[in-house]
Amino acid sequence: MSDVRVTPWQDGDFPPPPSDLLAGMRGRRPDGELIGIDRVLLRSFPLATGWNGLLGRVRAEFSLDLEYRELIMLRVAVLNNAEFEWDVHYPAYLQAGGTEEKCDALQKQSGGSVIFNEEERALITLTDQSTKQVDVDAEVIEELKRLFGEAKTVEAVATVAAYNMVSRFLVALAI
Repeated sequence: MSDVRVTPWQDGDFPPPPSDLLAGMRGRRPDGELIGIDRVLLRSFPLATGWNGLLGRVRAEFSLDLEYRELIMLRVAVLNNAEFEWDVHYPAYLQAGGTEEKCDALQKQSGGSVIFNEEERALITLTDQSTKQVDVDAEVIEELKRLFGEAKTVEAVATVAAYNMVSRFLVALAI
C-alpha cells in the first residue's frame, strides 16, 4: 500500500471511527483484519458506513448465488484493471465453487468461452456491456430474467454496478 494516493487510516488516528463502524468493517473481513480499501474508506466515516452496509449486503444477503456474484466481481476487476479487487475476490470465487480454468478465461477479453455455462455467459455479457458501455442491451436483460427471474436479475445488475464503483475507487486511489 505504499503507493496509495491518500494516507490510509491507522489505529490511533484522531478522530477515531465510531466503534460500531469499525466492528462492522472488521466483521466482514477474515480474522477481523482491515484491508487496504477499509483503511482508505475510514478517511470518511459517512462513506465507510454506507460502503460497508451496501457491499456487505451484496456479498452476504443477495439471493443470486455467491459463485455468480464473485464471477461478476472478478470480471469487473479484469475490465477495470483493478488488481487489488482481483486479489481479494479470486480466492472467494474459488471457495464459492469457481475454477482456476474459469479464472483464466475471465482474464481474457472475451468472456464467451465454452467452459462457462449459459447462466455464466449471460452474466459475463451483462458485466461486459454495463462496465464498458454502461448501456445494456434489452435482450441481455430479458435473457437474465429468463434464466434467473426478476429479483436475481436486479441483484446481478446491482452487483456489476457496485463492483464498478469499488474498482474505480481502488484504481483512482492506487489501492
